[in-house]
This record gives sequence, structure tokens and C-alpha cells, in this order.
Amino acid sequence: MLIESKWARVLALAAMLLAGCTSTPHRAPVEDRGPGAKVSIAASAAASAPVDATKPLPGVENAGKVGYYMVKTGDTLIRIGLDNGQNWKDLVKWNNLENPNIIEVGQVLRVVQPGVDPNGASTKPVTTARVETRPLDAKPGGPAASGPATAASGASVVSTATPPAPAASVATAASPAREGDDDVHWGWPSAGAVIAPFDDAKIKGLVLGGKAGDPVFAAADGRVVYAGSGLRGYGNLIILKHNNTYLTAYAHNQALLVKEDQSVRRGQKIAEMGSTDADSVKLHFEIRKLGKPIDPAKLLPPR
Repeated sequence: MLIESKWARVLALAAMLLAGCTSTPHRAPVEDRGPGAKVSIAASAAASAPVDATKPLPGVENAGKVGYYMVKTGDTLIRIGLDNGQNWKDLVKWNNLENPNIIEVGQVLRVVQPGVDPNGASTKPVTTARVETRPLDAKPGGPAASGPATAASGASVVSTATPPAPAASVATAASPAREGDDDVHWGWPSAGAVIAPFDDAKIKGLVLGGKAGDPVFAAADGRVVYAGSGLRGYGNLIILKHNNTYLTAYAHNQALLVKEDQSVRRGQKIAEMGSTDADSVKLHFEIRKLGKPIDPAKLLPPR
């Protein structure tokens, strides 16, 4: 009888414990994040829960309209700006973006300046200083075409202010105006030979060869809208905007000699050739018309 009484008490205690487990709510453990700071893991999980699917994404009411772009996976503002012929800083302003590093897949962005008809392109050139021309036999000693180059912010290499080599006058000779060029006078961005032609499916520009440190020149008058290494596959990159129609891109440089918002002139040294994000020293050069890559060889002057 004594043994049965003990077993009865044990079974009663076990029943009480089981009842407590089923009726007492489970409390999340606490994660220690430093002296005096304790954050519930449950709270952290709630903060990372999926966003309410019923909340509309910014700009979604403009989806499908001309002059707007829907963000896709992997997009950045720099890429969207390049693909639409715009300065990424303008996209920030036109779309009232608080943080340019945060855009959502499915979000719709304005990619045409407010007040401008997206069905028509304005091609007013960027205002720059007039290019001085002299006869080939002119005596040296005149004022330089541009001042010392400035190192781009964020560049990981040290740039120099060495004046362009004499060969620059040959490499950047301006082409005669052609119908449809929108009054942009083009010059070659490098003296290097073309080692890969334009291919709309693979190479969306020209690839020019050379050696590390060779000068890279602005192909036309314009303004720097990007100088950095934030676009995957391009390495140290410069993007120039020449007017509301044309952008040019200069990729894989070892040094960037200009900074954003700086005005440049055709033939000005803007970078040094390199191999950043590339398998060899080269210059990848693009001309984009309204964001669409076109064959630079059709616009550049004959060599």
C-alpha cells in the first residue's frame, strides 16, 4: 500500500507538470546584445517579417506609362540611369527618394524629367567652353586646354596630373558634323586599336587595347554624372552626359581623374587605362542614345 501511495503521488505530480506545460505560454529566449542591452529574438523575428503585401509599392500607379521604369531584381540607380540616359542623382530628385541605396523590386520610377514630353527628346547640348582651334604649325606656349586633373572621390588608386601626351591631338580629332549627330562633335577616347567591335548582344560598345596608364579622353564635351566603381562588370567607371540624348561610358580604368558634376571638354584626359573588373588592360567605351547602346564606330571620325 505504501508503494502504491508513492506511485500515485508521482503520477499526480507528472500530471501537474504536463498541465503546466500546455497551459503556460512559451516565452521567447532573450539574446544579449551587449552590456545592459537585451533584445527579444521574437521581436527581431517580427521586425524581419515580410512586408504587408497589401501595401502598394511607390509609383505603382505609373506602371506601364511612357517615361517610367519598373525596378527589377539586381537593379541599382546607377544602372537604371545609364540604361535610360539619365543622371542617377536626377532620379533621386525626381522620385523623392530618401535613401538612394534602397529601391524595391516592383517599384516604379520616373526616368524622364518632370515637364518634359517623354515621347519626344530634347537635344540641347551641355553648355561648355568653346574649343580653341589652331593651325598645325602654330607655335607652342598658348594656354592649356584644361587645368590639372582632379582625383575622383572613392577611387582606390592615386591619380596624376600629367598633361596628355602629344599624340592626344591625333587620337581625339573631332569628326565633322553628320546628320543625326545632334550637333555633338565626337573624338576617339583612346589612341589604342579596336580589339573588339560593337556587338549589341554581347559587347555594347568598343573595346580598345593599350597598356596600363595610357590616357583616356572625353569623347565629346559634357558633364561627369558618375565616377566610381559601383556598377558590376565595369570596374572604375566614368559616365559623361553630353546632352539629353547622349551618354558615354569609359570602363576598367586604373585611375579616375575627374569627379561628379565636373564639366569636361572633348579631348580632355579623364582617366588612365587599366584592368579593373577585367581580364586584361583595356578600355570598354560605350555611346548610349536615350539609354540604348549604339555602335560608336558609326559616330567616331575615321582614323
